Amino acid sequence: MITQRLSAEEIASAAAIIKRGGLLGIPTETVYGLGANGLDPEAVAHIFEAKGRPQDNPLILHIPSADWLERYCQAVPESAYRLAERFWPGPMTMVLRRKAVVPDVVTAGLDTVGMRCPAHPVCRAILAAADVPVAAPSGNTSGRPSPTNMADMLEDMDGKIDGIVDGGSCTVGVESTIIDLTVTPPRLLRPGGITLEQLRSVLGEVAVDDAVLRPMGKDEHPRAPGMKYRHYAPKAPVTVVRGEAAEAARTIRRRIGDRDGVICFNEFRPLFEGHPTQCIGPASDPEEQARRVFDALRAFDHTDVAAIWAMCPDGSGIGLAVCNRLNKAAGFHIIEADGGTAEQD
Repeated sequence: MITQRLSAEEIASAAAIIKRGGLLGIPTETVYGLGANGLDPEAVAHIFEAKGRPQDNPLILHIPSADWLERYCQAVPESAYRLAERFWPGPMTMVLRRKAVVPDVVTAGLDTVGMRCPAHPVCRAILAAADVPVAAPSGNTSGRPSPTNMADMLEDMDGKIDGIVDGGSCTVGVESTIIDLTVTPPRLLRPGGITLEQLRSVLGEVAVDDAVLRPMGKDEHPRAPGMKYRHYAPKAPVTVVRGEAAEAARTIRRRIGDRDGVICFNEFRPLFEGHPTQCIGPASDPEEQARRVFDALRAFDHTDVAAIWAMCPDGSGIGLAVCNRLNKAAGFHIIEADGGTAEQD
């Protein structure tokens, strides 16, 4: 298969791929997605094939506005519209009760579906032109770091999909926040570009699912993407070092092997001279860290490092999403900066 490279102006050609049941790489403000007509079970099944994605990992439906919620969801709560008014278009997915029109392959057989209205203007134009909800996970091979530009997605998907649209680099850099509105209190299933603090400013109490902070068991069933499986992982094993930034950097410096690489905050780079190093922004700037974390993880796949050590922000704001992605990349292999271990099996 030859994968078409489409510019941001070729909206009609991009929408035509979706309409005819093809697979399309779509830019969003979070990461690049691998999209298909969300009402076409055969087209959606091809997403799983192209990614090598487990069948019990549900997908998200992307829509152009909150007006579309009633088409695909039932018993939509008032809280959904309050969230939509505040955060849509934007990096937030709401889990709601689905209608029968949504195919089982989208929801992994669940009675719920994730709904998102993305903010990227090119993505929104494609959704409007296609006039169907677009099912789309991140556009990487399952388990690898998510792509935040066209080149990264082509690295995984060239020759496997019909086309990809170049919408530039993603401005958020981590996948959307997922909030489950079918439970009381609402539950954060995946942290992302809309923070827990922002959700609570609208909803009041919001619980945090255990899967945000620990690995899911083999017999547990994910209610949203990114919950169960090892994700975002480069080829080399990752160890996350948790704690105050300067002490975390010193801990890595004491433990690092000759052939190891480092993901660190900018100001600590001098500590790791002689080692492959990827800086993800200042320690005080978690928004920049979110934009750069997947690029950093991917970069090490072009080196021969034996292992990767990663500094981690605290869990406030979008820092919670950065921590979540690094922890999943590490398979929750976490070491405390004071030398203790917090590894979770």
